[in-house]
Amino acid sequence: MGRGGIGRTLPEHYVDQETLIAAFRDAWAGAHFNVERLEELHRAVQVSGRHLALPLAAYRDLTSFARRNEAWTAAAVDLGEKAVRAALHQAGFAPADVGHLFFVSTTGIATPSIDARLVNRLGLAPGVRRSPLFGLGCAGGAAGVARAADYLRAWPDQVAVVLAVELCSLTLQREDVSIPNIISSGLFGDGAAAVVLAGGAREAAADLLAPAVVATGSVFYPNTERVMGWEIVDSGFKIMLSAKVPEVVRAHVRADVDGFLAAHGLVRADVRHWIAHTGGPRVLEAFESTLELPAGALARSWSSLRQTGNLSSASVLFVLGELLDSGEGEAGDNGLLLAMGPGFCAELVLLRW
Repeated sequence: MGRGGIGRTLPEHYVDQETLIAAFRDAWAGAHFNVERLEELHRAVQVSGRHLALPLAAYRDLTSFARRNEAWTAAAVDLGEKAVRAALHQAGFAPADVGHLFFVSTTGIATPSIDARLVNRLGLAPGVRRSPLFGLGCAGGAAGVARAADYLRAWPDQVAVVLAVELCSLTLQREDVSIPNIISSGLFGDGAAAVVLAGGAREAAADLLAPAVVATGSVFYPNTERVMGWEIVDSGFKIMLSAKVPEVVRAHVRADVDGFLAAHGLVRADVRHWIAHTGGPRVLEAFESTLELPAGALARSWSSLRQTGNLSSASVLFVLGELLDSGEGEAGDNGLLLAMGPGFCAELVLLRW
């Protein structure tokens, strides 16, 4: 990310998991759903609470996809602006320095896209390039960083910003009492993260020792389109979430990571920092076991999951931000940014301090 910065923003409305469980219990008790099972599933995801785009009581009025998406658009612009400003400040760049803005989300849609709505709000240059990326789910944050790094290899004098905004609470299908929807209602949270990446010909004023993107990789798993994603229904985005996600991780990730690292003369033991998206307890356990990671290697991912839930595309950027804040990265360290999402697919980014 060479000489960059990360800004993270959470909505001001925080609700602990027990309060959310009570709200769902009240909403679904009359829907012939076993409320004890609801509580069991919500507690199993090990999330202590989540930040919500709106006050909890306001969700009762979101009775249509149009209303939910309108709320998503407004909140995405506000949170996105804060995250980008924070990232630019940390990196020592001004909004007018940004040559390319990549916007990542899977929880709402807008045209003009959110990145376009931020041009005037942020004071970006009229010539700024924009790339809105939709549908990558939890893989989106890593994919956005990878695509921005690819761009900067061609334009090393440029500054790129990746903004990931996910407002998962605004996709909730209250009429859907399926197990995938119950799990997702307990797992996913709201938040925004922005990453500033500077090309090799640019220098930032910040003293932060930020890693450079050494290499990027993408893996698509054939015939896995039904593992995870949305079904677009009259009421909006209906979650499609298979119990096979951890199985896909265990079946493929070790070989994919080993092959990616080997192409750059590395093995897993050469990676000091593991930055994985907060996919949920079973996904994190699958990462740990199949990659034979040392104890505590994913401690920040576990902590982020407990504190804020899975923030979809923004989650891996929150974990990366926590790592950078810790100051643990030392010159010469290798790090691997790893996220998986709808496709089903994986995105890998090799970092070096």
